[in-house]
Amino acid sequence: MARPSRNLDLPLLQAGLQLYPQLGSAGLSVRGVAEHAGVASGMFHYHFKSKNAFLEQVLQQFYEDVFAQLSARAHEPGTPLARLGSALGLIARLLREHAAMLRRLLADLDAGQPVVVDFVRRNLPRHVGLLLGLLDEAERAGQIAPRPPLTRLSFVMGAVVAPVLVLPRIESMGVGPADMAPLIGPQVLSDAAIDMRIAMALQALQQPDAGAPTPENLP
Repeated sequence: MARPSRNLDLPLLQAGLQLYPQLGSAGLSVRGVAEHAGVASGMFHYHFKSKNAFLEQVLQQFYEDVFAQLSARAHEPGTPLARLGSALGLIARLLREHAAMLRRLLADLDAGQPVVVDFVRRNLPRHVGLLLGLLDEAERAGQIAPRPPLTRLSFVMGAVVAPVLVLPRIESMGVGPADMAPLIGPQVLSDAAIDMRIAMALQALQQPDAGAPTPENLP
């Protein structure tokens, strides 16, 4: 008896990628994914065995694509500081593009959904490690001032990435000032705004802080 075509896993994965930001881990169903993909439910079970196994593959496939892009930026030609700026720019733009996916991941993480918790635990260290490595390279090259690793990582993420996540969410909830909404696009989410924040953050990293704590006298 011929085995079913392996190509049917592709529309199922694509359907999962499209539905997950809307439905989350709890709302995603085998029947819903199969119908969205135009594939019989039996083929879902043939390829993935369970909803959890399917969701794990959907999330991992999404992440591997994102991380491959980030890794390429981190290892492209140029100085460590230039590569750091390029990597931060890519992260901010990817979060802008995939904001719905990230919001759903954070919601499922907060809810303790096991597949999402395992996914984040497995992959977050890769992102963090890559950025910490770039910051360390830049310090060893004399391009930025010595500072505690997590202090400077939290600073650049707060300056460059956090606005992409926080301000649109405030706007969507209707709790921000009315005159702020039309400014979020050009002053926060645009490529020019992202690049400006990166330039400001990198400039700040290069400046020594007179009288500020050094890595040696912090815990």
